Amino acid sequence: MKFYVNLTSRRKAFFIGVFIFSSLNLFAQIKVACIGNSITAGAGLKKEQAYPAQMQAILGDKYVVRNFGVSGRTLLSKGDNPYIKENAYKDALSWLPGIVIIKLGTNDSKPQNWKYKEEFTPEYIALVNSFKDLPSHPQIYVCYPLPAFQHKYNINDSIITNDIIPMVKIVAKKTKSRIINLNRAFRGKIDLLYDGIHPTAEGDKLLAKIIAKTIK
Repeated sequence: MKFYVNLTSRRKAFFIGVFIFSSLNLFAQIKVACIGNSITAGAGLKKEQAYPAQMQAILGDKYVVRNFGVSGRTLLSKGDNPYIKENAYKDALSWLPGIVIIKLGTNDSKPQNWKYKEEFTPEYIALVNSFKDLPSHPQIYVCYPLPAFQHKYNINDSIITNDIIPMVKIVAKKTKSRIINLNRAFRGKIDLLYDGIHPTAEGDKLLAKIIAKTIK
């Protein structure tokens, strides 16, 4: 009789444990890390207008979105402001995200940075793999840079279109990452970039919608 009671108690405890574990998994939020430059950071906008914040509102409570963007940063490690040297990069890795959105390359098109173009593809692959190797094994999305409607800050749209986008495509193929074509989405929409480079609040709203729709 005692043995039957103890066995029943153990079984109850086991099933309670399974239920709690399943519930935690069911309601666990999916972490979305947004990696990028000033466009991700939301330069010229209020914090809540940056695309990661607007995307959080679209995705809802099932997701938690964090903005790890830093203005002026390059993917290239020999660029004038490499992203991988920023604390934001280290913080993003340590956060162990489940989804990573990478939107870099715009500042790499500057002449002082693009002289190291041969290193762009291998370094982009290394960046992606640094996230793929995390214990959380995140899904990676690489974004084509937005078009640059004006030749400002030494940013070159021709290099973005003819060099960087094809390289990002190669990176996606080699790392089995998914592509988000933000460049095509913004072609002909100069009114959504307040200086020809950076999105307005409405521009970031479009960014948020496109990326949220893709990852959902």
